[in-house]
Amino acid sequence: MGLTSTLGEQHRKQRKMLNPVFSVAHMRNMVPIFYNISHKLRDAISKKVTDGPREVEMMSWMSRTALELISQTGLGFSFDSLTEDEATHPYAKAVRGYIPTVFALRFVFPFTPSLSQWGSAKLRRFIVDAIPWKALHETRDLVDLMAKTSQEIYEEKKKALADGDEALIIKVGQGKDIMSILMRANMSASKEESLTEEELLGQMTTMIFAGMDTTSNALSRTLYLLATHPEVQDRLRQELAAAREDNSGEDVTYDKLVLLPYLDAICRETMRLHPPVTNVQRTAIQDVVLPLSSPIKGLDGKEIHEIHVPKGTNVTVAILAANRNPEVWGSDAEEWKPDRWLAPLPESVINAHLPGIYSHLLTFIGGSRACIGFKFSQLEMKVVLFMLIENFRFSPPKQDIIWEMNGITSPNVEGNDSKMPMMPLLVQRV
Repeated sequence: MGLTSTLGEQHRKQRKMLNPVFSVAHMRNMVPIFYNISHKLRDAISKKVTDGPREVEMMSWMSRTALELISQTGLGFSFDSLTEDEATHPYAKAVRGYIPTVFALRFVFPFTPSLSQWGSAKLRRFIVDAIPWKALHETRDLVDLMAKTSQEIYEEKKKALADGDEALIIKVGQGKDIMSILMRANMSASKEESLTEEELLGQMTTMIFAGMDTTSNALSRTLYLLATHPEVQDRLRQELAAAREDNSGEDVTYDKLVLLPYLDAICRETMRLHPPVTNVQRTAIQDVVLPLSSPIKGLDGKEIHEIHVPKGTNVTVAILAANRNPEVWGSDAEEWKPDRWLAPLPESVINAHLPGIYSHLLTFIGGSRACIGFKFSQLEMKVVLFMLIENFRFSPPKQDIIWEMNGITSPNVEGNDSKMPMMPLLVQRV
């Protein structure tokens, strides 16, 4: 019952309640937590390269870091100290394996909406238990564990809210995490606007899955691109060093961080060329006519300027194709060029009028179902990249890295049969 799985008035009500917690004011409160987690990541990587350059499997570290960022700032809970080689909390292990496990069920996805409404919950569970399908049972077990953990966190947070501010302050996030703020607002909302317990629990799961794999894969992709473009990496490192020096050697504040031009350009260009989610599915809730940006020829040779989409039609939004359209971005649309964001964008980009909420791109979609946490995601990326690039130099590994589409684009090593994504990079201290 989270934001991504609701429609109509229920979706509007949830989004209205959530919008304030993703404001700039709250982003500023989260920056110290982001830095604290990034410091732990820096220290963990540093221990691994104490004796010189070494290959480090960065994808797992990005996954663990992304989970800790969203769990501390979103849920006010810590799943991973980032001090061990592997995450030890069962929830952390479950979340990392969820997307690859669920993707094995992708052939069932088109039928999920109708199947979820069929019979009682007890009957549906009986059928799931009875079907001899390993991937289905693995998914069931992961869902059970995550639901149980979310319920425990929710009950603990509800008790802390009832006990007052002092009880919240001693918790992870100090009561400034998204769920604490949301639950406070919900307590004071009218009956018509308030969310049910089921909806609140749904937001917890939504935050984890919307914010973990997408961010970790975006970070991994950026590190890989910087490793394969050392001149860009060196130039970025110079910008970061100057920013820290201007801030008297302290961690850069939110307002200074978001204005670093080259860091911002690198993030935007990576999100343009390599969106973690390459397409999304939408279903028309009413008859609509879509105007075409340029006419196409039908089988009869006539020009078509618009397409009629009947109610109930399933539509694929091709995020990757829109972001790489050479008619919009030019002949170098398939190239990774951060510098394109340091000059005024060409008229073709401005005039394309893509409805995305981020930089004339569809990476975070647009409209009433646009990604509500896109600024949160960008802030995470910038803090983590700042800490890593400032302290380490990344180079390509000996193995070839390939990028697979498992619902979310993720890295792997050529020939690796594991369903878990991985991306080793050669790392050395600066």
